[in-house]
Amino acid sequence: MRYMMLLRLDPAKAPATGPSEELMTEMGQLLEEMTKAGVLLDTGGLQPSGQGAVIRQAGGKQTVLDGPYAEAKEVIGGYAIFQAKSVDEAAQWASRFLAIHGEEWEIEAEVRQVEEPA
Repeated sequence: MRYMMLLRLDPAKAPATGPSEELMTEMGQLLEEMTKAGVLLDTGGLQPSGQGAVIRQAGGKQTVLDGPYAEAKEVIGGYAIFQAKSVDEAAQWASRFLAIHGEEWEIEAEVRQVEEPA
C-alpha cells in the first residue's frame, strides 16, 4: 500500500536559517535507508507559499489567490510517498523523519493511505 506523508510547519516558528547542514546530512542518510528498504517512492520539499497559488471554488465560481498568504499560520513544506504494509509502519517512518529535526523545529506529519485505482 502507498502512503503519503504531508509535512506541515509554521514558517514563523522554523529556524530563520533553514535546515542545518547536520539536518540535511541526517535526512539524506534516512532517505537513503528508506530507499534501500524499498519504502521511499518519492519525496520533495515545496517552495515557499509566496511562489504558489490557491484556487478556491464556491457556488461554481473560482477565485485564484496568489501567495503569499497573510492568514496562513501553517503551510505544507514537503511530502513523501511510502510503500508500507500498514499505516503504523508508514507512521513509524514519518516519526523517524520528524525526530531528526530536533528541538529547534516545530513540525507535524500527516500520514494517509493513497487511494488505489479500482
